[in-house]
Amino acid sequence: QVQLVESGGGLVQPGGSLRLSCAASGHTFESYGMGWFRSAPGKEREFVAAISASGVFRNYADSVKGRFTISRVNAKNTVYLQMNNLKPEDTAVYYCAVGADSSSRPTSYNYWGQGTHVTVSS
Repeated sequence: QVQLVESGGGLVQPGGSLRLSCAASGHTFESYGMGWFRSAPGKEREFVAAISASGVFRNYADSVKGRFTISRVNAKNTVYLQMNNLKPEDTAVYYCAVGADSSSRPTSYNYWGQGTHVTVSS
């Protein structure tokens, strides 16, 4: 059974930073790409970042490029999302997912975590 558990969300002021973690179990972690998506209030789920199985290829949404960094440590079965210079518009529930290699499409992912909430507010 595949399980993804996100952590690291919380309340942060604009300009601050957070690091999200996604711990995976129940699958061959190193064989699959991982992605981060988010759902803002009243908005559909959108792509944030993705990383290939090897960690070599990474994709970012234009809205987070230069501010967010996705990485993975396969030995720990964990993918990270380092978020810097956070903006109120980044407020959302963040989800990690497993499936495709650095794909930006939600349909390329087969399993999803339950999300961790990030609130950017003063």
